[in-house]
Amino acid sequence: MMRTRPLKVALLGCGVVGSEVARIMTTHADDLAARIGAPVELAGVAVRRPDKVREGIPAELITTDATALVKRGDIDVIVEVIGGVEPARTLITTAFAHGASVVSANKALLAQDGASLYAAAQEHGQDLYYEAAVAGAIPLIRPLRESLAGDKINRVMGIVNGTTNFILDKMDTSGAGYSEALDEATALGYAEADPTADVEGFDAAAKAAILAGIAFHTRVRLDDVYREGMTEVTAADFASAKEMGCTIKLLAICERAADGESVTARVHPAMIPLSHPLASVREAYNAVFVEADAAGQLMFYGPGAGGAPTASAVLGDLVAVCRNKLNGANGPGESAYTQLPVSPMGDVVTRYHISLDVADKPGVLAQVATVFAEHGVSIDTVRQQGKDGEASLVVVTHRAPDAALSGTVEALRKLDTVRGVASIMRVEGE
Repeated sequence: MMRTRPLKVALLGCGVVGSEVARIMTTHADDLAARIGAPVELAGVAVRRPDKVREGIPAELITTDATALVKRGDIDVIVEVIGGVEPARTLITTAFAHGASVVSANKALLAQDGASLYAAAQEHGQDLYYEAAVAGAIPLIRPLRESLAGDKINRVMGIVNGTTNFILDKMDTSGAGYSEALDEATALGYAEADPTADVEGFDAAAKAAILAGIAFHTRVRLDDVYREGMTEVTAADFASAKEMGCTIKLLAICERAADGESVTARVHPAMIPLSHPLASVREAYNAVFVEADAAGQLMFYGPGAGGAPTASAVLGDLVAVCRNKLNGANGPGESAYTQLPVSPMGDVVTRYHISLDVADKPGVLAQVATVFAEHGVSIDTVRQQGKDGEASLVVVTHRAPDAALSGTVEALRKLDTVRGVASIMRVEGE
């Protein structure tokens, strides 16, 4: 039997995502009530600009005092979509203290200080849900936290930023340069006016921290994630990738060490074989590839950003949290029992694709091969092309510790016969 007294929901932020959440709550009110077992009521909306017209939201619900809203005491669930670390962190912990559970899309805050949010939620017996923080509409957090809770996850690798995937896809399919592809992404609304967070990998790194923490039941902070942007990727890199039967993606990779005693989390561009499922992810879509002991290989795919897709994930969490409220129960909290250390990037075992500009004369290849051998790095393939005294040398290595590979590159730069290192890129997915 459905409860007639509504559950009250307050919204912090009413931008692209928040306005979609409010719209869906209104237009799908009957469906949501049937799924939850009680009606839900939008009881307040905190915004920075109260004079802006917000279609479908009664003016009396609008407030600029977010603190007063979360302190009301009659709010059952707070939906936080303002982003950033502060004041979001203080508002969320205040909401817990005043009896409200929280649904958040705040990847930056969760990656930086998720442990304290979990602790505050547990202290006050409330829920913290955040499906929308990673990969937009794609159901990913809940499968990792719940569906795969009985399995051992060994690797999570994916495309978790739509802007960068759109840019790299355009460079691959049209031959466009980075700047040209970025301009197109901006014109279509995929890239912000300041795209730094996306193209330098900060956005993906925050998501990698969240995914690694859930997958490996350990605390991984944003500072633990190795990060490399994709602004230096060139058309020549794509040409080299195609010669190898690969393409280039900006990947978030979270791995458990082979001995199970540590984990790693990293974000960087990488060549991946065209045969890998992630290679076919086009335009602004996201996809995450999960490898687990019992389940094997799983892939989650879909739109990773945008108002409606992200709002879909928020509403899914809202339904779950409201059901918990009605049942007097809580969903899963933090699971960090393993307390595994996060290894530095230098310890990660990877492969490199290295393109060198060298003098076109006898003995150059032997010199280069000697440097690799001295650093304990085995060469998989090598290709040399030369003309008019200049040559290019492309080397693909076998897997080796990243520190050894980086040391190799630094030593190569010191050779008199090496004019320059044209590009360096890791190779993944094999």
